[in-house]
Amino acid sequence: MGQPRRRGYPHGHGRHHRCPRRIALPAAGLGLLFLAVSLLSVSLLSAPPLADPRTGLGTSSSSRRFLRRYPTNGSGGELEGSESGDAFSVTTHGWTGQDDLWRSKLASNFHRCSNSSNKFLDSGVTTQPDRYLIVVTSGGLNQQRTGIVDAVVAARILNATLVVPRLDQTSFWKDSSNFSEIFDMDWFISYLEKDVRIIKEPPEKGGKAMKPYKMRVPRKCTPRCYLNRVLPALLKKHVIRMTKYDYRLSNKLDTDLQKLRCRVNYHALRFTDPIQELAEKLIQRMREKSRYFIALHLRFEPDMLAFSGCYYGGGEKERRELASIRKRWRTLHIRDPEKGRRQGRCPLTPEEVGLMLRALGYRSDVYIYVASGEIYGGEDTLAPLKALFPNFHTKETLSSQEELAPFLKFSSRMAAIDFIVCDESDAFVANNIGNMAKILAGQRRYFGHKRTIRPNAKQLYPLFMKRGNMSWDAFASQVRTIQKGYMGEPMEITPGRGEFHANPAACICEKSGRNSVIVKSISGSTQEPVTDTRIRKAIDIGRPPYPVYTDEEADGSDTEEDPDSSGRGEVIDTEPDDDSVVRQEDPELEEILSD
Repeated sequence: MGQPRRRGYPHGHGRHHRCPRRIALPAAGLGLLFLAVSLLSVSLLSAPPLADPRTGLGTSSSSRRFLRRYPTNGSGGELEGSESGDAFSVTTHGWTGQDDLWRSKLASNFHRCSNSSNKFLDSGVTTQPDRYLIVVTSGGLNQQRTGIVDAVVAARILNATLVVPRLDQTSFWKDSSNFSEIFDMDWFISYLEKDVRIIKEPPEKGGKAMKPYKMRVPRKCTPRCYLNRVLPALLKKHVIRMTKYDYRLSNKLDTDLQKLRCRVNYHALRFTDPIQELAEKLIQRMREKSRYFIALHLRFEPDMLAFSGCYYGGGEKERRELASIRKRWRTLHIRDPEKGRRQGRCPLTPEEVGLMLRALGYRSDVYIYVASGEIYGGEDTLAPLKALFPNFHTKETLSSQEELAPFLKFSSRMAAIDFIVCDESDAFVANNIGNMAKILAGQRRYFGHKRTIRPNAKQLYPLFMKRGNMSWDAFASQVRTIQKGYMGEPMEITPGRGEFHANPAACICEKSGRNSVIVKSISGSTQEPVTDTRIRKAIDIGRPPYPVYTDEEADGSDTEEDPDSSGRGEVIDTEPDDDSVVRQEDPELEEILSD
């Protein structure tokens, strides 16, 4: 950040206002004293200390205090200056100019490639009669999306006809919307007709709907798992209904099945016209305000914090409030809040997100769109972020009450509006590693590696802790170093690593060049061309020094075995047929809250 100019005398002051000799020395002393006080004040203002992140919830008075202590802009431009007054252009940190904050220069070397191979037969050939698959998804919009995508692939593995998936209407999110009220159902069916046969309603026999056989497969079930567990029941019962369907398919699939995932997720799942139209209005209104804008998915709701077990320094009041919410999950084990923060498993506070973005070079005059629910601590919690980015907008501030009214009672439709705006933003950042953050990261990679910032929370946390003992320039420099490899550049994540929805490597190809290397697909049986080793070498330099794991990977490796299956060929679901009972102690609620 550029140093503020010292206060000086007007030009020619010394020539026109001479001091008498007898008072020259006292006047000089006073001048030096004044200068020292001024420089001290400037230094205090120019190196903004960070309040302890553990007390980030703050009070109104503390929030007002922060307003004067954050870095300020220079004139014009779109980047915070460095000590020399220039934009961040130090190549060792990976920045070459302001455009790098909005786009990747390497993105033009890659393109999406999700078409099937010649070996992938038409559904008219593969679909077998009397095989029908019904799935009931789980959780909020984005968790349900993973279930829909994988349901199509599961139907293809089983050579079955898929019934349009049912959406969870009884979960934590309590949204009564059905599939056709969120997604364009006719487009979904027609787009995928060559991949999987899809029908709108369950099959009938004798004028009555056939009664499905209920079962549930283990999480991350492989194709062989589906063939061993589900196919025998499907051949006998003809209609299978799988419940709690989310993350029920392995990451380890052959390339054609991975590409089918991409065709479903990025092409077949299109939101309905009312959702799309309002989202496009909001995008247009953001564009009218600024050439570029950031979208921030801010997960800092009371339920999220309570379930995470994290602590943010709000004292006994915070402990009491979050403990009260936590009681709804009777089997939720007590976690070490400090350990969670050290491991990077806690959401960043709004203030921490703002400081990270400013340190990366985004100026305070940047416009920011915030997608969030109810923020714990309300305006007091948001005040530091708004001090850093005063041009703060949400769908509520950008739309009229009349425009938003049709969607207000439906959390998934509201989330869909946010999803579209976030996807169309010039830079997207999330303070968590939930489902929306993962799916948007994958979608933005697929459609041109649009700038997507994943906070390296594990390494940022200790930096936030010692922020008060360092200058702003030193802090910003370390943030930029820490975030290298987390900015949405091509091949930041090794193909095959991470949740596929966040890193659809099988669906992204590199343009041909003279130098060619081969990267094995996730299954190891198919190969994808990756060319231009010079580009790869440049990216490898920025790869983080330790592996990046997602929540899914932290649970364990992909497996066919279900610890609760007791060796049976299929897992029978004992819950009511209408899924009306949601057990409070359900361990999968963690995924619901991570949406």
